[in-house]
Amino acid sequence: MKALILEDDTLLADLLETVVGGLYPGMDVFVTASVKGALAHWSKHGADLMIIDWNLPDGSGLEVIRAAREKSSKAAIVMISGRADRESVLKAARYGINGYISKPFNVEMVHERLTALVDPADFDRESQPDLEHLLQTSVDSVIQLPSAIDTARVLELMARKQDISPSQLAERWNGEVALTTRLLDVANSASFQKTGEPVRSLRDGIATMGVDMALRHAMAMSLDIGGQLRDPRLAKKATAFLETAEKVAQEAARIALRIGVDQSAVHTAALLSRVGELAVLKVMQQCLDRKGVVSDEQIEDGLKAWAQNYGNRLKVQWHLPLQLRELIGAVHFLPRDATSESKLVMRASALIADGQNQDEECLRLLRRLGVDNQDRGKDDG
Repeated sequence: MKALILEDDTLLADLLETVVGGLYPGMDVFVTASVKGALAHWSKHGADLMIIDWNLPDGSGLEVIRAAREKSSKAAIVMISGRADRESVLKAARYGINGYISKPFNVEMVHERLTALVDPADFDRESQPDLEHLLQTSVDSVIQLPSAIDTARVLELMARKQDISPSQLAERWNGEVALTTRLLDVANSASFQKTGEPVRSLRDGIATMGVDMALRHAMAMSLDIGGQLRDPRLAKKATAFLETAEKVAQEAARIALRIGVDQSAVHTAALLSRVGELAVLKVMQQCLDRKGVVSDEQIEDGLKAWAQNYGNRLKVQWHLPLQLRELIGAVHFLPRDATSESKLVMRASALIADGQNQDEECLRLLRRLGVDNQDRGKDDG
């Protein structure tokens, strides 16, 4: 069976995907944020269950429902909307929906409505999703990493960090316990503590380290998905990928400081250099949650075959500027004739983090940057 979820709020989309996956293990779930994407997917693949938002950036979800009903009267269709008035409900009903859920809603309500439409007891729990098929279909959907902190939201804040005060950032992150704890630990570390008086509030912690540094730590936390992956093999992989990205980020920031290149840009690019792998691991966990099988060989092959595709998809979904995309790409490959200092920093840092600091390519890059490889690890402060 197949499900189609049309929702442009990434957090709600991820919640709905989780609910559907939990109710119907093995169901092939496609998530998209656009009417165009939903229509294209429906035309090619169809769906047995559809959860459709009303208002989308590129049109109305009613267009999708109308197209679906022209071809099928069997698909179970639920509309979700912030409109709760009787007139809106009646208008949606005329399009042939099976259920209507007003925002905001709770998980119990969604469970109840979906169960009434498609009884989990009647669902074939023995059908196992195919990992390759799931990877192929999921790459075009809205990708949400399973983290309490949304990477996309952090990137939005980074884009206007010059206009954000410590107080405003602290207010936005009020209630984020894990993030608050991390930022206070950093603010009270030897690197920032100058007065001997402990920093106790989130606002003071952000003020101590600066908005940019606080955002970079939030970025790292948003990519820490190892604890959310229930399969130990996948969790171990996710932790390793993040550790690698953080090593590259540390090296990039160190070299950037030495030669006068923007530290924030190279540090951020390095942290984002493994998002493709993290997204692939999330899909593999979804496959397992739906009673599918993922072998050790499939994990390795899937990462090699799909990490770049998922990484590119996230770059588009997150509206990353071209300069940042190019810096991320330089971590993995850099033409020999490249001249951008920032890109040279990215590639050299990746090689150093991988233990290849004495390789010919790394030494050549460091020479071009004017950095002594013997001194690169010294404290620059």
